[in-house]
Amino acid sequence: MGRLLHHYLHKALPLGCHPGSLLRHAGRSSGSHAVLPAFFPARCLAGILVLCCCLTLLVPEASLAISEVRNTPVVRVVNQASAAVVNITSTSVQGRSLSPLEQFFGDFGMRIPQRQRKRVSLGSGVIVDGRKGLVLTNSHVVQSGTDIQVRLKDGREFKARLRGADPDFDLAVLELEGAKTLPSLSMGDSSDVLPGETVIAIGNPYGFSHTVTTGVVSALGRTIRSESGVFTDLIQTDAAINPGNSGGPLINLDCSLFGIYTAIYGKGWGLGFAIPINKARQVMQRLLEGRAASPLWLGLQAEDMDQRLAMEFGLPAMHGIVVSGIYKNSPAARAGLEPGDILLAINGSEIKSRRDYLYLLRNQLEGTKLTLEVAGLHAPDKVRRITITPQVFTDKMALDVLEKRWGFTVKESRRGLVVDTVETRGPASFLRRGDMLRGVSGVEVSDVQSLAAAFREERLSGSVLLLIERQGRGYYARLQVF
Repeated sequence: MGRLLHHYLHKALPLGCHPGSLLRHAGRSSGSHAVLPAFFPARCLAGILVLCCCLTLLVPEASLAISEVRNTPVVRVVNQASAAVVNITSTSVQGRSLSPLEQFFGDFGMRIPQRQRKRVSLGSGVIVDGRKGLVLTNSHVVQSGTDIQVRLKDGREFKARLRGADPDFDLAVLELEGAKTLPSLSMGDSSDVLPGETVIAIGNPYGFSHTVTTGVVSALGRTIRSESGVFTDLIQTDAAINPGNSGGPLINLDCSLFGIYTAIYGKGWGLGFAIPINKARQVMQRLLEGRAASPLWLGLQAEDMDQRLAMEFGLPAMHGIVVSGIYKNSPAARAGLEPGDILLAINGSEIKSRRDYLYLLRNQLEGTKLTLEVAGLHAPDKVRRITITPQVFTDKMALDVLEKRWGFTVKESRRGLVVDTVETRGPASFLRRGDMLRGVSGVEVSDVQSLAAAFREERLSGSVLLLIERQGRGYYARLQVF
């Protein structure tokens, strides 16, 4: 800097004004005032003033240029959004699993020691309402949690109460106890997400708090399958995520929340998936209102596409399900579906089996219009698209369909569900009036609501395992539906 100043003094000062003498004399003072040399002309003073102004402007401009380069849009979003991202620790106590018979009939007088162990789950979440202390996260992060602790970036910790969870959508809402005026992140609009746009993920991978990663939107409308169900309409991104990121936010450069991380693809790198915020917003509102998810149906019966059917009708591949029946006044009937149609896909997601079809319906919101890809057995190459709106499948409707399909009815008693009527030549002709129905396909049923829920899961199955109690003894019986 000294050499630079010396150079500019040589250029700015007139002849006779040596910079060295000027600087030496300028450094002397008398009292509190600097003393200029007697030979110092007015032109020297003017040059110095101009040079000082230039240097004063030069330094801030250089600092500003460096700041703008480093303070990128991503950095600004991270600084603004990080305070609303939280770390979640969920602790649950688990014991030994009981067999179905033990669940329904107890331990037969034997005292089986219950070994309990604690299970700790780590995840992320985002504050979406700072005034009410509401956090949006994944259902699997807080599943069965008896003690949920939430930690903010500033070090504050809160005990959280579970307001609601929906495993079908893998979403949960927490309320932080005693929290007031917390930082929050505004929910954006996921309908205008652009493939290729920059995204930012902030989370708690492996316990490393508030880890930031960036990437782009890789694709939209993805479907992934797991043992617990099918998740549709997902946003795919290559932003690096790891276990512990679940429930964290996916943010755009407008600092808007447009996705909630839910899964990573274990077979490859750079494959992460997030739930669109528009779907998450609707599920969150329903959970806050205390309403359960509305089960949906189209009103059809179907069979899996097997090798025999594919060969018989000359189909190129074994995928989709074959419609075998249509219920009157159902969405399928109104849409013009007929027995013999092949359902290939729902909203672009391929249907692999009857179970897969039910999982796809479970991940749809009430009132959403679906697009079915349909082919005919005799014209499999001609695929048509049908728009259809599913109907809410109420408990009453489920029990009515159960009577028609399984051939029996039940009524509630103080002991549980009692078989009331049995169709003599129906699939359940082995039942007797007065039998106690205890389970359906390994799921306990104790009232008509739980039976309706179990039937909705098994309504397309060709074989269903029932657990019956007759004269105080329990046995399994297989119900075959054709």
